[in-house]
Amino acid sequence: MPWFGMDIGGTLAKLVYFEPTDVTPDEEELEVETLRTIRRYLTSNVAYGSDGVRDVHLEMKNVKLAGRVGTLHFIRFPTASMKSFIELAKEKKLATLADTICATGGGAYKFEEDFNKVILILLLWNCSMFQHYFFSPSVSCICSSQHVVECVNTNRRLSPRFYTFLQEVELALHKLDELQMLIQGINFIDDTYPSECFYWAHPDDEEQCKKVPFDFSDPYPYLVVNIGSGVSIIAVKSQGDYARVSGTSLGGGTFLGLCCLLTGCNTFEEAIEMAAQGDSKKVDKLVKDIYGGDYDKFNLPGHVVASSFGHMMCEDHRKTVCKEDLARSTLVTITNNIGSIARMTALNHGINKVVFVGNFLRVNPIAMKLLAYAMEYWSKGQLKALFLEHEGHFGAVGCLIELIKEKR
Repeated sequence: MPWFGMDIGGTLAKLVYFEPTDVTPDEEELEVETLRTIRRYLTSNVAYGSDGVRDVHLEMKNVKLAGRVGTLHFIRFPTASMKSFIELAKEKKLATLADTICATGGGAYKFEEDFNKVILILLLWNCSMFQHYFFSPSVSCICSSQHVVECVNTNRRLSPRFYTFLQEVELALHKLDELQMLIQGINFIDDTYPSECFYWAHPDDEEQCKKVPFDFSDPYPYLVVNIGSGVSIIAVKSQGDYARVSGTSLGGGTFLGLCCLLTGCNTFEEAIEMAAQGDSKKVDKLVKDIYGGDYDKFNLPGHVVASSFGHMMCEDHRKTVCKEDLARSTLVTITNNIGSIARMTALNHGINKVVFVGNFLRVNPIAMKLLAYAMEYWSKGQLKALFLEHEGHFGAVGCLIELIKEKR
């Protein structure tokens, strides 16, 4: 049976797939063709459709799960393409093999009905006896798969017995708590992959700046700043003692949305690429633009941003900026806001380790270095910004672990 975990966020959906590599010849002989097809499809491709991607560089080999040894594969696609994923699951007949998919994130609720429809369609395709059971008596015999899909997609006279059946045999999407899965995923990955955690040394110096491994074996207490479409901040005191203590609606979704409006870009990758080529100082008003230099009385260096987009109130400045400058300023604005809230939250809770995760940090060293510098500078070295290699996949990993717990 394939083992999956899913995290369906506001912007990205993440899928983690465990591929056993210790399959015996007897097991391979008994393996059904559908399972072989799914395994080959997922592991032999790095792209799925127009926007699904397998992050090969994150792949984890020789992972031990429930007495098996295998490889963890990390897949992501836009949540806007969720319907396409469900159609793919239908095409590959996933529901004939997996009776449970554990998922978290808002999409686990939003797309629950769509998953249930896939299950029903596959049951009806594979066994005509279910047709009379799941449809009300007024529906005549369904003689084609196209007719099945039409009836299910329009909810045409579905019997309440179908929903009872789903509950009884657990052929449904198990919706799991987002924060619990996030922490569970972080714990598992860090225990399994010792090089998971790192920090940026000399983040303000391009020549000396480098990633340095961090020993996270004694983590508690720590703060998790999960940067997705929005931002949630969780204080973690022990493996089972954690709480959401702060957050902001200004997150990765805000960055991408503003960049789409300001620059005409269409993807996160485009926005980051533009930001890498831009100069935010042409857009933002700095302390030195107001004071002519540093503001020594309050220890504010001249290069610190005093007003994000502050130069844009002047027509002459607006004429000199390009789209890349606007993208860079947007990235700096969102990142600085997140860093400021994270620092104040850490100080309020007496925590000095702050772990930043989430797909906002994917292909985004600019934001990571900004966070690293800000946390260290403004706390006078008391706070350290930490990062994790698997960025935004921890919720899906937590769901995979939960699935295995349920199957034991």
